[in-house]
Amino acid sequence: MEEYLDDCLAHGRNCFSREQARKALSIAPRNFAAAATRLIKKGRLANPRHGFFLVLRPEDKIGGGPDPVRWIDPLMKYQKLAYRISLLRAAAFHGSSHQAAMVFQVVAPKQLRNFELGRHRLQFIYQTPETFSNINRPPYLDQIKSDEGFATVAGAEVTLLDCARYFHKAGGVSGVAQIAKDIGGKAKADKLEKIAEHYENSAVRRLGFLLERAGHSRQARALEPAIKKAKTFVALNPAAQLRIASLENGNVRESRWKLIINEPVEIDS
Repeated sequence: MEEYLDDCLAHGRNCFSREQARKALSIAPRNFAAAATRLIKKGRLANPRHGFFLVLRPEDKIGGGPDPVRWIDPLMKYQKLAYRISLLRAAAFHGSSHQAAMVFQVVAPKQLRNFELGRHRLQFIYQTPETFSNINRPPYLDQIKSDEGFATVAGAEVTLLDCARYFHKAGGVSGVAQIAKDIGGKAKADKLEKIAEHYENSAVRRLGFLLERAGHSRQARALEPAIKKAKTFVALNPAAQLRIASLENGNVRESRWKLIINEPVEIDS
């Protein structure tokens, strides 16, 4: 088993499935399980998903495992699922220096369990298969290169819309506002308008408002069609709706985007 791990690394592979190893070694299931358990205890293997293993280099032991960008692609292929890295990690990839990206967030069309591997925390965000298939298209995606190959990451436009839609997982409203300021200028207005058709109207308006606040007026204008479809005012932060009734004059109605600004928006210069 240890020779097999060394051979994987020698050929530039840092992961394998249980089936691949058993076939290569002609080893019985019970013996494989015992050997894998022993190597996990020794810090040579990690097992982030049932039947999927990571080969750890000495330098990986400090963080408990390699950067997920190096193995998320083979993991998702093993699970036969399309995916995209998005939210905070994607924002950092596109140049949002404020994003430390302490969590590695992946959007997928299936509900998956979050897990931790050493210092790395992986969070999976579910998106309905129909919506996912409309958004997760090559023209709207990018690639992150790593030592082991490439991983799929949301393009700047999808990153912004994902952050606005799942804002509670992207640092809240102010976190999304900062991302809008940092990478909003990289978004192509025509592409932003097309992709926005597949997101909830309230999320699109939220992003339009934040892009405008951040000074990216051209990108904000691309989201104006959402205003025409809006029938009612909605809270900028829906999670704070319970507080609206008790705040008589604390909320401001933003008539252009039909939003109730029920919390302050803070953006660093």
